[in-house]
Amino acid sequence: MSRGRIRKALSGFYYVDVDGRTVTCRARGKFRQEGRSPLVGDWVEVKETGEGEGMVWEIEPRRSAFDRPAAANVDQLVAVASLAVPVTDPFLIDRVSAIAALKDCGVVVCVNKCDLAAGEPLAEIYRAAGFPTVCTSAETGKGIPELMELLRGKLSVFTGNSGVGKSSLLNAIQPGFSLQVAEVSQRLGRGKHTTRHVELYRLDCGGEVIDTPGFGSFDAQDLDLELKEHLPESFLEFRPYLDQCRFVGCSHTKEKGCAVLRAVKEGKIPRSRHESYVRLYNELKDVRAWSMPRR
Repeated sequence: MSRGRIRKALSGFYYVDVDGRTVTCRARGKFRQEGRSPLVGDWVEVKETGEGEGMVWEIEPRRSAFDRPAAANVDQLVAVASLAVPVTDPFLIDRVSAIAALKDCGVVVCVNKCDLAAGEPLAEIYRAAGFPTVCTSAETGKGIPELMELLRGKLSVFTGNSGVGKSSLLNAIQPGFSLQVAEVSQRLGRGKHTTRHVELYRLDCGGEVIDTPGFGSFDAQDLDLELKEHLPESFLEFRPYLDQCRFVGCSHTKEKGCAVLRAVKEGKIPRSRHESYVRLYNELKDVRAWSMPRR
């Protein structure tokens, strides 16, 4: 047996990096029977069956896993936003960060296009909430060294609404990155920079990255019930106040004696973060276990 990490999954094949070699693998049938699938980012045991070929034999325990993109052992989501066109709705960042909290996955907030619109007003919200936050410009290079330092030693997934400059940022971090992705896509005959397959790339700064098409990749309905049950603690800056409310079962939306609402009023919790919490609370309050899709 050989140990390696899955770096690409495509059409039922898994491309596993084993000591610098790529071994093209199929997965054991038992995974399908168990309702499991190997994911990009998985550390696996490979049973080699021929020159450069093998079987994914075992999947090591994961630190985290996402359905879309289908990736495992992600250390952090890099939420790319902008106050230039297109202007990012903070609710998009807040929903993603809440889902990341469920997965015990970190979040970095990157406000891009700061050469076109000052990013500090948005950045300050997330610094106050306790997130590592950086203002960048892929065009001028502003903030790129700081972002690279946040990526070092981590497996990151970049996400953000279309047009905020995810690909431009990746190309600023790793010149040629976008070209590399385009070449892969063209060989598959699926157009430029398609995301129909998931692939993990090494960065020269010492990190690894999986690129994704946008925030919609994390709108997984099967997380809604879990998110409903753990919504207050998924807003990290709420946690110090959750056991200080007057009433047990406080929803932290409008109750008297709510410590979270008091912290918002006192400026200890950003108001926009609480507004996103209430919006999520209202979206999820009618979710029931019986209404969730079976997996």
